[in-house]
Amino acid sequence: MIQTKGYATHDKNAKFSEFNFERRDVGANDILIDIEWAGICHSDIHQAKAEWEPMVPSLYPMVPGHEIVGRVSQVGDSVTKFKVGDFAGIGCFVDSCRECGACHGGVEQYCIKGSAQTYNSTEMDRTTPTYGGYSKHYVIDQNYALKVNAVEDRSGIAPLLCAGITTYSPLKRWGAGPGKTVAVAGLGGLGHMGVKIAAAMGAEVTVLSTSPSKEADARKLGATGFINTKDSDAVKAATGTFDILLDTISANHDYGTYLSMVTLNGVMVIVGVPTEPTPLNAFSLIGGNKILAGSMIGGIPETQEMLDFCAEHNVVSDVEVISPDQIEAAYDRTIKSDVRYRFVIDMQNA
Repeated sequence: MIQTKGYATHDKNAKFSEFNFERRDVGANDILIDIEWAGICHSDIHQAKAEWEPMVPSLYPMVPGHEIVGRVSQVGDSVTKFKVGDFAGIGCFVDSCRECGACHGGVEQYCIKGSAQTYNSTEMDRTTPTYGGYSKHYVIDQNYALKVNAVEDRSGIAPLLCAGITTYSPLKRWGAGPGKTVAVAGLGGLGHMGVKIAAAMGAEVTVLSTSPSKEADARKLGATGFINTKDSDAVKAATGTFDILLDTISANHDYGTYLSMVTLNGVMVIVGVPTEPTPLNAFSLIGGNKILAGSMIGGIPETQEMLDFCAEHNVVSDVEVISPDQIEAAYDRTIKSDVRYRFVIDMQNA
């Protein structure tokens, strides 16, 4: 077994502290990644604080982190995808059953047996706990790791492994591109990636936000329009405007307000996860033959496609780099939306 160190919380009210644990030995198809950067996703906070229970139980001790970039330091005898010295990434899951239709179709995140999540989960044996990227090392099967572009500063790449693919996948699926109008609701860690990626795809992008102070940032990120959703007249004026509305909001909110801005035959895609169920009036959909859809990250092939797309278009996340002793403060600031736009932990000297 490989001895390593991470930063764990031991219950929903606990502070993060150093946590020594073991990774499995590198098997024939495995690679060992020395982690350099680990992004902080809002879902890390939800799970660390047990806010998604009972739907998603929180398992302690918990080492969060599913936005991981590092350098390959060891490869198994059968590994062909990576060599020592390559840069690799890990997203939200690290294994799946490999047998069901979803796995064979390259959408392993929807594995019928349930994929093995990068943390707060177990390996496919349903016994061995998984610990995430707030740590020094990770051992993963080569087929579930991603190739990362070898640029000088990789800190902004880490959030692409969740925020990037979470927004790229539905934008691609619903045809974002030239001639399409895309609205991104919420300008946080997810939303700012949605704006960048939709703009890189060639769509006309508008940001929907309750914070007028974010308009300047929205335009810098690639949006050509901005609507303050607290302004009822502005919302009414946008009725039936957008082909695709990407809802990245994690706070509780009224879906009907946003659906009113979707055009005839348009789609609103949910990628943010509020903590409470959201009521919906059926007329919000019936009145315009509208689609209300959901999307959850992407499979390994599409995640690699997203990384390659972002490398080609020079798209990275806007990040604030912190050290592990600042995790608690970063959580507090994330909850207050006081970050532009993603915290990333520097694990190299942890």
